[in-house]
Amino acid sequence: MNHFLLATGGDLDPADMKYGINAMELLINNLLRAGGDRRRLQAKAFGGARMTSHARDIGQSNALFAMDFLEREGIPCLSNSLGGIMARRVQFTPATGAARQMQIAGSPKIETVVARKKPVADITLF
Repeated sequence: MNHFLLATGGDLDPADMKYGINAMELLINNLLRAGGDRRRLQAKAFGGARMTSHARDIGQSNALFAMDFLEREGIPCLSNSLGGIMARRVQFTPATGAARQMQIAGSPKIETVVARKKPVADITLF
């Protein structure tokens, strides 16, 4: 399981896990090194929410990257929950492959952020 912030970046450090390209390559390579069979790899994808309207839609580009990556690598995606405007919490059980998502109540909605007339000093963005 991995979680990345950006699909790719300009000057990539191969160990920088905030970029999807690095995180995915490291995850797959480590699974194979640990004895995994590439033909048996399967994926489930979650996330890609648009958390703010003040910047480009990073969530959408991350979701597109993840799905394109899986397709290029020939890894089937069994299920996905991508996009929207609410944060998610994912619970993954490696022994069974079961995954469960919970959308986070109270996560910032785009409409709320857009409607603000002046900055709020105590807002926390993830």
